[in-house]
Amino acid sequence: MSYRDEDYRLYEGVNYREHSGIDFEKYSIKDLKKLWKAALNKGMHGICFSMYEDGQEPGDVISEAQVERRIKILKPYSKWIRSFSCIEGNEHIPRIAKKHGMKTLVGAWLGDDKEDNEKEIEALIQLGKEGVVDIAAVGNEVLYRNDLTLEELLDYIKRVKEALPNVEVGYVDAYYEFSVHPELVEISDVILSNCYPYWEGCHLNGSLAHMQQMFGQASHAAQGKKVIITETGWPSEGGSLKGAESSEINAMKYFINSQAWADKDNVEIFYFSSFDESWKTGDEGDVGAYWGLWDKHEKLKF
Repeated sequence: MSYRDEDYRLYEGVNYREHSGIDFEKYSIKDLKKLWKAALNKGMHGICFSMYEDGQEPGDVISEAQVERRIKILKPYSKWIRSFSCIEGNEHIPRIAKKHGMKTLVGAWLGDDKEDNEKEIEALIQLGKEGVVDIAAVGNEVLYRNDLTLEELLDYIKRVKEALPNVEVGYVDAYYEFSVHPELVEISDVILSNCYPYWEGCHLNGSLAHMQQMFGQASHAAQGKKVIITETGWPSEGGSLKGAESSEINAMKYFINSQAWADKDNVEIFYFSSFDESWKTGDEGDVGAYWGLWDKHEKLKF
């Protein structure tokens, strides 16, 4: 996800001032690192799986061994793993995660290439029939990128729901898309919402409250269905976006606050992301390579 200039904050019905976050003024950097590690050790609901090492990128076929090595690193810290594709080695993620006792949110990556979409959908259905999919995500930010029409996307979702009647099925996109497209809410079993204060240029001090408003908007649109935050995070290096500054200190503070709120209010969050990935610059700029809790060498950052 990257910056959008338009104002999509349609919902102002939630007041989360009482959950505005921890007062970090009294913490030294050393204490902040201890607090971050304690939050990590307590355990996350979910983590977004980072697939690629240096020199790798989407399109490369990734081995089972590489996937398993990274799953083993993440297992002590997270109950769930989220994957983004079902081909080119990504199909190993839910199989290996299940082998290690983790739950899975499995995504089919949809774009403007219909042949690739067919491969993804068929692979997702196969994984679901194998019993390694707890939640199926049919597409990720497809409408945000304008890769498919709403009607095309709905057809893919219907197809997966019909093929996997015993699996919860949804679609991942920015929180406001569910307000704009009620058809997505109607067809989904669960609302899968990406919430990034950073990409809306929010200062770190207001970031938790802003994420809560995003969650509130998605919840208001959801009409009683469960809302899961499928991505949120903060980059530890790179540039700035309006009031949002990427830094190690801000990345630690955002993680600590998001996990404390999730625990207090029983909100299910998939944190983005697990490992830094060098290929992720492009549209995101230099910050794209620094969203991980672990660095690109698979070492904890703090």
